[in-house]
Amino acid sequence: MTSSGPFFISFEGIDGAGKSSHIEAVHEALQQRGHRVLLTREPGGTELAEQLRALFLHQSMDALTEALLVFAARRDHLCQRILPALSRGETVLCDRFTDATFAYQGAGRGFDLAVLRQLETWVQDGRQPDLTLWFDLPPDVGATRRAAARAPDRLEREDLAFFERVREGYAQRFAEQPARFARIDSSQAMDAVRAQVLQAVADKVG
Repeated sequence: MTSSGPFFISFEGIDGAGKSSHIEAVHEALQQRGHRVLLTREPGGTELAEQLRALFLHQSMDALTEALLVFAARRDHLCQRILPALSRGETVLCDRFTDATFAYQGAGRGFDLAVLRQLETWVQDGRQPDLTLWFDLPPDVGATRRAAARAPDRLEREDLAFFERVREGYAQRFAEQPARFARIDSSQAMDAVRAQVLQAVADKVG
């Protein structure tokens, strides 16, 4: 069943799960249906947030600093791009949002979830995606895909145990808010994954 827009859709999953490969297909499909679409990412999406992204991906720091950086970038992103786009009636497609912070800094780093929830409340003022596509993938498969695709950044160099915890963090967010999520079996062939993704978006957006 579809609901009235505008729509805020986030794409989540461990590195190598393929979410970035499918966000363009959703962008194209929605545009073909007449939607005005903003395609963006986190950390990033604004000049300030992109500068913070560069620090986040390449400078060594502890989990609290990571969390503060991504929430600072998120606040600027929300204020400067996401909320204005939604107010104009646009559909927003975002490569990662707050679920990634709970998965990576919370579960992956073992950081205090209560602190993350407080930051989430302060920064987002209740705003969550209308739909989150969770690209679920075994971490060993993700590692193989990453190795074949690109040189790793600071987080992508973490070991399999880290990505197992990240995957568990996503599963916990899914369990807490199942109505918001569509779990995508990202271990399948690309065409099968693409079909799941487009169907989940069509079910929500129409």
